[in-house]
Amino acid sequence: MATSPAPSGRRLRTGGLFALIVGAWALVLMPGLWWPGYLDSPIGLLAAMPYLSIYLFHAVGVPGLLQNGGLCGWGWCPPTLFGWGFLGAVWGAVAWGLARLIHRARSR
Repeated sequence: MATSPAPSGRRLRTGGLFALIVGAWALVLMPGLWWPGYLDSPIGLLAAMPYLSIYLFHAVGVPGLLQNGGLCGWGWCPPTLFGWGFLGAVWGAVAWGLARLIHRARSR
């Protein structure tokens, strides 16, 4: 008769770790709402990296991410609705994969 080992404290499952990662990222971005200069700091730039990655995906050739096809003169084109969904799916998958890796490493 096999018995499972006694739990060594409360462990977060993958979903909980995912929520923790997304919540921590949101908390790091929060000061940018009140102090726009915060996003120019090294921490702010790292936190804004998922948003800035849309320009990398556009340069690689993913169509439909930027308004006006990326032709906005000297300014940076904002993402389209599809672009926002694409960013959410890509970085959500990255956060989920990171949460899964942490969960698997902690469960061993």
